[in-house]
Amino acid sequence: MKLYYMPGACSLASHIVLEWVGKPYEAHKLSREELKGPEFLKVNPLGAVPALTDGGWTVTQNAAILEYLAEQAPESKLLGDGTARSRADVRRWVGFINSDIHKTFSMIFGASRFLTDEKAQKELAGSASTLLTKLFAQLDAQLAGKSYLTGNAPSIADAYLYVVLRWAHAKEVDLSGLDNLAAFFKRMEADKAVQAALKAEGL
Repeated sequence: MKLYYMPGACSLASHIVLEWVGKPYEAHKLSREELKGPEFLKVNPLGAVPALTDGGWTVTQNAAILEYLAEQAPESKLLGDGTARSRADVRRWVGFINSDIHKTFSMIFGASRFLTDEKAQKELAGSASTLLTKLFAQLDAQLAGKSYLTGNAPSIADAYLYVVLRWAHAKEVDLSGLDNLAAFFKRMEADKAVQAALKAEGL
């Protein structure tokens, strides 16, 4: 398997899960310029990471890649404990992080794509940051009494959560009082697979 990534992007979640899965893989680093270059556009016409190739087959979109990787090592239980409800629970939180949190971050990282006025861009980013605090509070509540989002073992959702928490820290999103999230972040930082992925990406 070959993962195309940019350091610190959402592809870091797939990188972490590849380490958890423990199967051989190659990681291919891309610059922003290479994302839109002709070679990578053959892999993903959207010019976005992550992209994963496995043999002659390619899959894109973070949520799909995370689930595909989990299914390569069902014994890891990264997609739940095997029941339909546990799988749905993991997918629920992957969906929440992907569709709500990640999407809201796009208004901070790429406000200029939505608005041309600089003042309006700052207002949009500020509103997005306020919304993110509320969204992260829901995740903090979910973590009450648990080490990870769906229990005491990590899932693909936790790898994704760790990445967006890194973004929250970088963009100074207010996470004050969200102690469960803070404990979760420290727990993930101590994980050997997380450390390996961070080192590989130079983070």
